[in-house]
Amino acid sequence: MPTDLERIYGQLGFADRILYSNFVTSLDGVATLASEPSAGSVISGRNQADRFLMGLLRACADAVLLGAGTLRATPGHHWTPEHIFPEMAAGFSELRMKLGRKPHPRLMLVTASGHIEMSHPAVQGGATIVTSEQGATELQGRLPASCDVIEVGKSGAVDMTRALSELRSRGYEVLLTEGGPHLTGDLIKHGLLDEAFITISPVVAGRDHEVRLGMVAGAELLPARRLWSGLLSARRHGDFLFLRYGLRRS
Repeated sequence: MPTDLERIYGQLGFADRILYSNFVTSLDGVATLASEPSAGSVISGRNQADRFLMGLLRACADAVLLGAGTLRATPGHHWTPEHIFPEMAAGFSELRMKLGRKPHPRLMLVTASGHIEMSHPAVQGGATIVTSEQGATELQGRLPASCDVIEVGKSGAVDMTRALSELRSRGYEVLLTEGGPHLTGDLIKHGLLDEAFITISPVVAGRDHEVRLGMVAGAELLPARRLWSGLLSARRHGDFLFLRYGLRRS
């Protein structure tokens, strides 16, 4: 890594082919707030160390994968390193150049229905829509010229195993997902997620009337299926913990 980035985070590297996730959760495991569009910023309190890590993980990736729901919940956002942490834009750019990456990671939007916000600046800036044949029909004639479509299946939920195979056939080998709990749950359920970066915020969110999800939704593992992970690294900045786990296939 460039010296200025390594000075802040330390060493960081990935396999040549990998899919990793990034989440911030409260001390009691809450990752979403139904009443707040940008739940991550609320849970982290816009912590600068967390935002730096988000930028760094984006800077390492060929593409950033997320669901259409996350896009809708984050109006005005761009999934680029410099958008989340502009102070280190030069370092992120240097890192991407050293890694042989394009100037910006490609945004990959997963949607079964094809219903996405065309006016969203991230879509206008260029995105690949991963959807079904039915979803592609819904999108026909509506997408900006900066966008393209990958069709997976006729209709229904997107088969993420086939979708990832298609992405990698197009040269997207190092993938970051900032998708919500349902996309993450689908990836974990099918054994597709290799690593998970988890920021533990010292805030307590609580649960009562509002549905507040953790990192994984739509997939139940325990007690029938035990997916253990291995702690790869742990860092601390103030009262925040920054954890990196490898998901063990067995």
